Amino acid sequence: MSAQSHSDTTHFPTDASVPGEQFEARQTAPSDDYTPDPSKSIKLSPARQALVDDILALYACEPTVERVKRYTPDCVYDDQFVYANDRYKMAGQWFALPKLFKAAKIERYQVVVNDRDLIQFKNEESWTFRGIPKTATINALVSLSLDPETIDSDFIRVKYHKDQANDKDYSHTGLGFNFKKWQADSVIKYMNSPETEAFVGDKGAGKEAVHQHGSGGKDGGAPVKEL
Repeated sequence: MSAQSHSDTTHFPTDASVPGEQFEARQTAPSDDYTPDPSKSIKLSPARQALVDDILALYACEPTVERVKRYTPDCVYDDQFVYANDRYKMAGQWFALPKLFKAAKIERYQVVVNDRDLIQFKNEESWTFRGIPKTATINALVSLSLDPETIDSDFIRVKYHKDQANDKDYSHTGLGFNFKKWQADSVIKYMNSPETEAFVGDKGAGKEAVHQHGSGGKDGGAPVKEL
Protein backbone atom coordinates (compact mmCIF):
# COMPACT_ATOMS: atom_id res chain seq x y z
CA MET A 1 0.00 0.00 0.00
CA SER A 2 1.38 3.40 -0.92
CA ALA A 3 1.81 6.16 1.63
CA GLN A 4 -1.29 8.23 2.32
CA SER A 5 -1.38 12.01 2.40
CA HIS A 6 -2.22 13.40 5.81
CA SER A 7 -5.73 14.69 6.43
CA ASP A 8 -6.29 18.46 6.50
CA THR A 9 -7.62 18.32 10.07
CA THR A 10 -5.78 20.66 12.44
CA HIS A 11 -5.79 20.75 16.24
CA PHE A 12 -3.21 23.32 17.32
CA PRO A 13 -1.95 26.87 16.70
CA THR A 14 -0.31 27.57 13.35
CA ASP A 15 2.19 30.01 14.89
CA ALA A 16 5.45 28.17 15.63
CA SER A 17 6.41 30.76 18.26
CA VAL A 18 3.56 29.62 20.53
CA PRO A 19 5.00 27.59 23.47
CA GLY A 20 4.85 23.81 23.42
CA GLU A 21 2.35 23.69 26.29
CA GLN A 22 -0.35 24.88 23.88
CA PHE A 23 0.09 21.86 21.59
CA GLU A 24 -1.21 19.21 23.98
CA ALA A 25 -3.47 16.54 22.47
CA ARG A 26 -6.10 15.46 24.99
CA GLN A 27 -8.34 12.42 24.88
CA THR A 28 -9.80 9.61 26.94
CA ALA A 29 -10.40 6.15 25.51
CA PRO A 30 -13.22 3.63 26.00
CA SER A 31 -10.62 1.33 27.59
CA ASP A 32 -6.91 1.23 28.35
CA ASP A 33 -6.33 -1.42 25.68
CA TYR A 34 -3.88 0.18 23.27
CA THR A 35 -2.79 -3.10 21.66
CA PRO A 36 -1.55 -2.22 18.16
CA ASP A 37 -2.55 -4.03 14.98
CA PRO A 38 0.20 -3.32 12.42
CA SER A 39 -1.97 -4.66 9.58
CA LYS A 40 -4.30 -1.67 10.09
CA SER A 41 -1.55 0.95 10.40
CA ILE A 42 -1.95 4.11 8.32
CA LYS A 43 0.89 4.48 5.82
CA LEU A 44 2.89 7.68 6.20
CA SER A 45 4.80 9.88 3.79
CA PRO A 46 8.60 9.37 3.82
CA ALA A 47 9.18 12.51 5.94
CA ARG A 48 6.57 11.48 8.50
CA GLN A 49 7.77 7.90 8.59
CA ALA A 50 11.33 9.15 9.20
CA LEU A 51 10.04 11.14 12.18
CA VAL A 52 8.24 8.11 13.65
CA ASP A 53 11.33 5.95 13.04
CA ASP A 54 13.49 8.40 15.01
CA ILE A 55 10.98 8.49 17.89
CA LEU A 56 10.84 4.69 17.99
CA ALA A 57 14.64 4.55 18.04
CA LEU A 58 14.63 6.87 21.08
CA TYR A 59 12.17 4.52 22.79
CA ALA A 60 14.50 1.62 21.93
CA CYS A 61 17.32 3.19 24.00
CA GLU A 62 19.17 4.42 20.91
CA PRO A 63 19.40 8.18 21.58
CA THR A 64 21.52 10.49 19.44
CA VAL A 65 21.82 14.27 19.37
CA GLU A 66 20.26 14.31 15.90
CA ARG A 67 17.26 12.29 17.07
CA VAL A 68 16.67 14.60 20.03
CA LYS A 69 16.72 17.49 17.55
CA ARG A 70 13.39 16.09 16.37
CA TYR A 71 11.94 18.23 19.18
CA THR A 72 11.64 22.01 19.27
CA PRO A 73 13.56 23.80 22.06
CA ASP A 74 10.25 24.60 23.81
CA CYS A 75 8.85 21.06 23.53
CA VAL A 76 6.97 19.15 26.22
CA TYR A 77 7.27 15.44 26.98
CA ASP A 78 4.43 14.02 29.07
CA ASP A 79 3.97 10.41 30.25
CA GLN A 80 3.02 8.46 33.39
CA PHE A 81 6.30 9.25 35.12
CA VAL A 82 7.73 12.40 33.52
CA TYR A 83 6.76 15.96 32.61
CA ALA A 84 9.74 17.57 30.85
CA ASN A 85 8.97 21.05 29.54
CA ASP A 86 11.98 21.96 27.43
CA ARG A 87 14.39 20.11 25.13
CA TYR A 88 17.24 20.17 27.66
CA LYS A 89 15.17 18.17 30.17
CA MET A 90 13.88 16.00 27.32
CA ALA A 91 17.47 15.15 26.33
CA GLY A 92 18.18 14.14 29.91
CA GLN A 93 15.33 11.64 29.78
CA TRP A 94 16.30 10.00 26.50
CA PHE A 95 20.00 9.74 27.30
CA ALA A 96 19.20 8.34 30.77
CA LEU A 97 17.18 5.41 29.40
CA PRO A 98 20.18 3.21 28.42
CA LYS A 99 21.52 3.66 31.96
CA LEU A 100 18.25 2.36 33.45
CA PHE A 101 17.37 -0.41 31.00
CA LYS A 102 19.48 -3.26 29.65
CA ALA A 103 17.28 -3.47 26.59
CA ALA A 104 14.16 -1.96 25.07
CA LYS A 105 12.39 -3.48 22.10
CA ILE A 106 9.55 -2.13 19.98
CA GLU A 107 7.36 -5.20 19.54
CA ARG A 108 4.87 -3.60 17.15
CA TYR A 109 3.10 -0.32 16.47
CA GLN A 110 0.08 0.99 14.58
CA VAL A 111 -0.39 4.52 13.26
CA VAL A 112 -4.03 5.44 13.98
CA VAL A 113 -4.10 9.20 13.25
CA ASN A 114 -2.31 11.10 10.48
CA ASP A 115 -3.69 14.65 10.58
CA ARG A 116 -1.91 17.75 9.33
CA ASP A 117 -0.48 18.63 12.74
CA LEU A 118 -0.91 15.40 14.73
CA ILE A 119 0.40 11.84 14.39
CA GLN A 120 -0.81 9.20 16.87
CA PHE A 121 0.26 5.58 17.11
CA LYS A 122 -0.33 2.66 19.41
CA ASN A 123 2.99 1.30 20.63
CA GLU A 124 3.86 -2.01 22.27
CA GLU A 125 7.30 -2.12 23.87
CA SER A 126 9.23 -4.48 26.13
CA TRP A 127 11.62 -3.05 28.71
CA THR A 128 14.34 -5.14 30.40
CA PHE A 129 15.71 -3.58 33.58
CA ARG A 130 19.41 -3.43 34.47
CA GLY A 131 20.32 -5.58 37.46
CA ILE A 132 16.83 -7.08 37.66
CA PRO A 133 15.89 -10.23 35.69
CA LYS A 134 12.55 -8.80 34.68
CA THR A 135 11.01 -7.62 31.42
CA ALA A 136 7.85 -5.50 31.35
CA THR A 137 5.69 -5.04 28.26
CA ILE A 138 3.60 -1.87 28.00
CA ASN A 139 1.04 -0.74 25.44
CA ALA A 140 0.49 3.00 25.08
CA LEU A 141 -0.93 5.66 22.80
CA VAL A 142 1.76 8.06 21.58
CA SER A 143 0.67 11.50 20.37
CA LEU A 144 3.11 13.69 18.42
CA SER A 145 1.95 17.29 18.00
CA LEU A 146 3.86 18.69 15.05
CA ASP A 147 5.79 21.94 14.80
CA PRO A 148 4.04 24.33 12.36
CA GLU A 149 7.37 25.64 11.04
CA THR A 150 8.67 22.23 9.90
CA ILE A 151 5.42 20.40 9.21
CA ASP A 152 5.99 20.41 5.44
CA SER A 153 9.77 19.88 5.56
CA ASP A 154 11.89 16.74 5.30
CA PHE A 155 12.85 17.05 8.98
CA ILE A 156 9.60 17.44 10.93
CA ARG A 157 9.89 18.39 14.59
CA VAL A 158 7.62 17.81 17.58
CA LYS A 159 6.13 20.43 19.90
CA TYR A 160 4.39 18.10 22.38
CA HIS A 161 4.99 14.36 22.87
CA LYS A 162 2.45 12.52 25.01
CA ASP A 163 2.68 8.85 26.00
CA GLN A 164 -0.63 7.67 27.46
CA ALA A 165 -0.89 4.13 28.89
CA ASN A 166 -4.27 4.49 30.61
CA ASP A 167 -7.76 5.29 29.37
CA LYS A 168 -7.73 8.60 31.25
CA ASP A 169 -5.60 11.56 30.26
CA TYR A 170 -3.33 13.50 32.65
CA SER A 171 -4.75 16.15 34.97
CA HIS A 172 -1.39 17.87 35.64
CA THR A 173 -2.38 18.33 39.28
CA GLY A 174 -1.70 16.68 42.63
CA LEU A 175 1.18 14.69 44.09
CA GLY A 176 1.50 12.45 41.04
CA PHE A 177 2.12 15.37 38.75
CA ASN A 178 4.49 17.00 41.21
CA PHE A 179 6.56 13.81 41.15
CA LYS A 180 6.57 13.75 37.33
CA LYS A 181 7.86 17.30 37.19
CA TRP A 182 10.41 16.73 39.97
CA GLN A 183 11.74 13.66 38.16
CA ALA A 184 12.35 15.58 34.93
CA ASP A 185 13.87 18.56 36.78
CA SER A 186 16.19 16.26 38.75
CA VAL A 187 17.45 13.73 36.19
CA ILE A 188 19.08 16.34 33.98
CA LYS A 189 21.20 17.55 36.91
CA TYR A 190 23.03 14.19 36.91
CA MET A 191 23.39 13.82 33.14
CA ASN A 192 26.77 15.46 32.57
CA SER A 193 27.55 14.39 29.04
CA PRO A 194 28.43 16.10 25.76
CA GLU A 195 25.12 14.87 24.35
CA THR A 196 22.93 16.56 26.95
CA GLU A 197 25.14 19.65 27.05
CA ALA A 198 24.40 20.10 23.35
CA PHE A 199 20.94 21.22 24.48
CA VAL A 200 21.80 23.36 27.50
CA GLY A 201 20.87 26.46 25.52
CA ASP A 202 17.28 25.19 25.44
CA LYS A 203 16.92 25.40 29.21
CA GLY A 204 13.64 27.17 29.91
CA ALA A 205 12.95 27.83 26.21
CA GLY A 206 9.56 29.36 25.46
CA LYS A 207 8.14 28.09 28.72
CA GLU A 208 4.75 29.03 30.12
CA ALA A 209 2.74 27.84 33.11
CA VAL A 210 1.72 24.19 33.15
CA HIS A 211 -1.79 23.74 31.80
CA GLN A 212 -3.74 22.22 34.69
CA HIS A 213 -6.93 20.38 33.80
CA GLY A 214 -8.24 19.22 37.18
CA SER A 215 -9.27 15.90 35.72
CA GLY A 216 -8.11 13.33 33.18
CA GLY A 217 -11.67 12.81 31.93
CA LYS A 218 -14.17 14.62 29.74
CA ASP A 219 -14.63 17.32 32.36
CA GLY A 220 -10.89 18.01 32.06
CA GLY A 221 -11.03 18.75 28.35
CA ALA A 222 -10.24 15.16 27.31
CA PRO A 223 -13.11 13.92 25.10
CA VAL A 224 -13.63 10.21 24.49
CA LYS A 225 -12.06 9.12 21.20
CA GLU A 226 -12.14 5.76 19.45
CA LEU A 227 -8.69 5.18 17.98
